[in-house]
Amino acid sequence: MLSDLGPTWAATVLQVLRTAYPYAAQHVSTGPADVGAAPEVLHPAFHGSFDWHSSAHMQWSAVQLLERGVAGDVAAELADELDTRLAPGPCAVEADYLRAHPSFERPYGWAWVAMLAAAASGSVHPGAGAWSEATEPLADAVADLVLDWTQKLSHPVRHGVHSNTAFALSLLLVAFTVLGREDVVAAVRERSIAWFGDDRGADVRFEPSGEDFLSPTLTEADLMRRVLPPEELGRWLAGFVPTLGEEGGRLLEVPVVRDPTDGRMGHLVGLALSRGWQLRALAPYLGEHEEPALAAADDLVASAVPAVSGEDFMATHWLVSFALLGELGV
Repeated sequence: MLSDLGPTWAATVLQVLRTAYPYAAQHVSTGPADVGAAPEVLHPAFHGSFDWHSSAHMQWSAVQLLERGVAGDVAAELADELDTRLAPGPCAVEADYLRAHPSFERPYGWAWVAMLAAAASGSVHPGAGAWSEATEPLADAVADLVLDWTQKLSHPVRHGVHSNTAFALSLLLVAFTVLGREDVVAAVRERSIAWFGDDRGADVRFEPSGEDFLSPTLTEADLMRRVLPPEELGRWLAGFVPTLGEEGGRLLEVPVVRDPTDGRMGHLVGLALSRGWQLRALAPYLGEHEEPALAAADDLVASAVPAVSGEDFMATHWLVSFALLGELGV
């Protein structure tokens, strides 16, 4: 799919990064002088694409697409866009902002910035060396924030939107492994097992909620796939969600999206993508239920692909990233 849709997805990434408004700043003003900054002033690296975290993960998408051979004018323009944003000045502003606002975009935006820095550090694109160097202070800021947060958070957040703890931990684990931050990796592994290792009997009857883009159950299972040895994961899955992969199972269903142009209801399109790639990742551990899980994953992804590069900005400003997570097997 990536070879066919890569150029289209690259054009979508470029378009949404250059769409200045609407933009949801999520900035908490500390006084009358701390208001009114234009997005490109407040966030010189992560403006456009509706909000800070989406701008970050669509830039991750840009790096991934360039790394995988997207060429031509769109590739040149994407690289130019990254050259402007992922430069020392803008990234320093963003790193300072994170340190001054330690709960800003916690933990979803943090995780995507770490993924962006990791993608740049591992890319062979000619511009990636500069992007990697510029994003190092950002990754360091996120690392410090994560180390503090994982010790202070008393209970994980288990719902299906941005502040879901398991999803962020999965991305942070991937990113900081690449970046060589063993202290962060160890903290994420320890907290993952402490928070989720004893979980049993997931109740999937109430999934999905009406604005989910993550399945709480599958997202937790996907995190544990990353931190448990394979033989332990099988036992954990059997205790946590023994029916996972059964034909007709609730987590295999394509979500009903009645208004994909509504930003929050449209999250359910992303849920189809995230369910799809998580089921694919978990399928080898499901025994006799592997084939139904894989078939369902194909149906889920197929249902969502038209919206990834469609005409509605509330979908296109973020969905390429979720499609790529599945295509790349992150």
